[in-house]
Amino acid sequence: MESTKNEVEFELPSYFRAYKDGRVERLFDTDRVPPSTHSDTSVSSKDILISPETTVSARLFKPTTKPQPQKLPLLIYFHGGAFCYGSAFCATYHNHLTSLVAEANVIAVSVEYRLAPEHPVPVAYEDSWAALKWVASHRDGQGPEPWLNDCADLRRVFVAGDSAGGNIAHNMAVQAAVEPEDLAGMKLLGACLINPGFANKQGDFHELWRFVCPTTTGSDDPRINPAVDPRLSRLACSRVLVCVAENDGARDGGLFYYESLGKSGWGGVLEILDSPNEGHVFHLVNPTCENAVILLKKMASFLNQV
Repeated sequence: MESTKNEVEFELPSYFRAYKDGRVERLFDTDRVPPSTHSDTSVSSKDILISPETTVSARLFKPTTKPQPQKLPLLIYFHGGAFCYGSAFCATYHNHLTSLVAEANVIAVSVEYRLAPEHPVPVAYEDSWAALKWVASHRDGQGPEPWLNDCADLRRVFVAGDSAGGNIAHNMAVQAAVEPEDLAGMKLLGACLINPGFANKQGDFHELWRFVCPTTTGSDDPRINPAVDPRLSRLACSRVLVCVAENDGARDGGLFYYESLGKSGWGGVLEILDSPNEGHVFHLVNPTCENAVILLKKMASFLNQV
C-alpha cells in the first residue's frame, strides 16, 4: 500500500508532480503576493472575485503615474504553467504584469483560472471565457468594477498569455468569433501569444496534454492543433503577435501556429518576434535581460497600435 501511495502518475520535474493516489504537488510559483501600489512604477493592483460559484478571480492592474486624457486599452492576460500550476497571484506574474502595465500604459486583468488535474481542461477555457464575459459586462460603464468602468476602453481589448496561457488566449479569440453575442459591446483588437503551447507540424504534442485533458481526441484536437480547426480563419481579432525563442522546446509549435494562421485565410496582420539564444518563458525567469526588455517593449507597442 505504501509503495502505491508514492507512485507518480505524471511529473514535470521541478514544477509539478501528481501521484496515483490523487495527491498533487505544485513545486513552482506557489507563493502568493498581495496586491499593492508599486513604489517604482506607481502601478496599482487589486484582486476581484469574478464568480463565487466557481471561484474564478483575477488581479487587476492600473497605472497611476499621471492623469489619463482618455480611457486606456485593456489587456486580459492568462498565466502559463502547463494548465496545472502557476497563478495570477504569484510574484512572477504580479511583477510581469506590473512591468507591462507601466511600460504600455494599459489596464490589465490577470485571470486566475482553475488548474488541472483537479479541474481538467476544458475548465481552464471555461473559466477564461467567464472572465471575458465579466469584462464585457462593463460595456456601458455600469459593470461591477469601477476601474474598468472608469478607465478601460472596451473598444480596444487584447488577450495575451505565455505557454499554456498563450494557448488559452488563442482559444478565447476563436470562441469570440463563434459566440460574439456574449461579448457584445466589447471589441477584441489583438492577441499576443508568448512561447505558446501547441502541437508541431507533425501533430506531436507532449503527453502533458493528455494528462490535463483526458477527453482529448488526440492530434486532431483543434484546441492544441489549430491547423485542423476550420474556425481558424475566423479569429476574432485583427492583429496577432506570436513570440518564440530559439532554445524553447515549444518553439516548433509556435512556428507552426504562425504558419497555419498565415495560410488559413484570416485577413489580419500577423507578426512574429524570435528571441535568439533564449529558452521557454525566459522573460519571466530573467526579466531584466536584453531580450526580455525587447520583448516587453514589443508587447507594449503591440498593445498601443490603433
